[in-house]
Amino acid sequence: MGSVHARSLDPLPMQGPELGVQADDMDLGEPEHEEKQEVLENKDVVVQHVHIDGLGRTKEDLLTYEIADVFRANNLIDVMKKSHEARQKLLRLGIFRHVEVVIDTAEGTDALPNGLDVTFEVKELRRMTGSYNTMVGNNEGSMVLGLKLPNVFGRAEKLTFQFSYGTKETSYGLSFFKPQPGHFERNFSINLYKVTGQFPWSSLRETDRGVSTEFSFPIWRTNHTLKWEGVWRELGCLARTASFTVREESGHSLKSSLSHAMVIDTRNSTILPRKGALLKINQELAGYTGGDVRFLKEDFEIQFNKTLFWDSVLSTSLWGGMLLPLGERPSCIADRFYLGGPTSVRGFSMYSIGPQSEGDYLGGEAYWAGGVHLYTPLPFRPGRGGFGDLFRTHFFLNAGNLCNLNYGEGPRAHLSKLAECIRWSYGAGIVLRLGNIARLELNYCIPMGVQSGDRICDGVQFGAGIRFL
Repeated sequence: MGSVHARSLDPLPMQGPELGVQADDMDLGEPEHEEKQEVLENKDVVVQHVHIDGLGRTKEDLLTYEIADVFRANNLIDVMKKSHEARQKLLRLGIFRHVEVVIDTAEGTDALPNGLDVTFEVKELRRMTGSYNTMVGNNEGSMVLGLKLPNVFGRAEKLTFQFSYGTKETSYGLSFFKPQPGHFERNFSINLYKVTGQFPWSSLRETDRGVSTEFSFPIWRTNHTLKWEGVWRELGCLARTASFTVREESGHSLKSSLSHAMVIDTRNSTILPRKGALLKINQELAGYTGGDVRFLKEDFEIQFNKTLFWDSVLSTSLWGGMLLPLGERPSCIADRFYLGGPTSVRGFSMYSIGPQSEGDYLGGEAYWAGGVHLYTPLPFRPGRGGFGDLFRTHFFLNAGNLCNLNYGEGPRAHLSKLAECIRWSYGAGIVLRLGNIARLELNYCIPMGVQSGDRICDGVQFGAGIRFL
């Protein structure tokens, strides 16, 4: 429920940037370039030996894949470049605290006149690490305590426990992550979790207890994730004033689903991109591997970004999705889409567009939302080259609709219904980028196309999150 096309009660991101050492967070300086190597710049060289100093529990066969390209370098500049790339790959494994590179002329009885030795000096992470962080979700914050066992069996496996206490959601989970040696993007994980969330816009409380397994792998320029999830869901009323419809939804259900996600992402940043595009497609099929919940769910996200004159950026995005109940049972309130709020159609209150009963919003089985944004530097460029570059001025136009469909009517009737009663808004504001983790928005919004039952936020609206329309 918590986001437009995915339920908020997902387990914590066990491989997220809040735990462990990631390559993006490290100082990836250029390798050393000593004076005695300068004479070799324009000459062919041979990398005779590659050493890795500082290994403890890490198995050497895992690292062989990551450093193999260094042996293929044939001049000094290429050696430095490939050594730097290998250093980034080693840091990406999340098992080393530091990795340094030393390039020297070859030594020993078999040393060639143009031979080089490359040494990676590494320092492994401790067997157990802890962390305390704050996380920003879609207009909610949480405190996260983590305990991680990196490199459990010596080949970059990771065992993680996390506890999160937030404004609307509390969760804890245990995760095991296993990458394929030489192909870090191809990995397997299994998660056990319990998540309790509150959804005041629906007067609903939900508790999920589940297990999931995921297999991620790249194909050409696309990244894919196959997932099976089994979850026991408990729905209850958040307040005595909950509508009768929400009370009818209360109770227990068991969902077992298979899902597939495909992502193509060429953006230079996930939070406030200046160029590139994103395509994300999700499919979920529930009920054919057990459980009493049956549906087919499809949704997508498209985004394009282009840098314009005067350091401004034009961004367009389109979201959409449909939920088709299978069998005679209607869809569950926990599986439907929700729309509206500072992270989607601005100018409307959180998830307050579409079907509702006695003030409780019930979600819909089909939706679309689109946005056009113009990001520009702050007027007069205060703090240019420093703190001021974290801020952008923001002009936007958002539109969308959410409804239930009669699936016996056909595609033309569906499109007609989605085109009725379109909600839209426009406005301007300030955007603050929080590293590459989240962003904050303070906007002045003017909602239009308001329908009976919609809850609006006319004027100043604050938003925080990682995914914005």
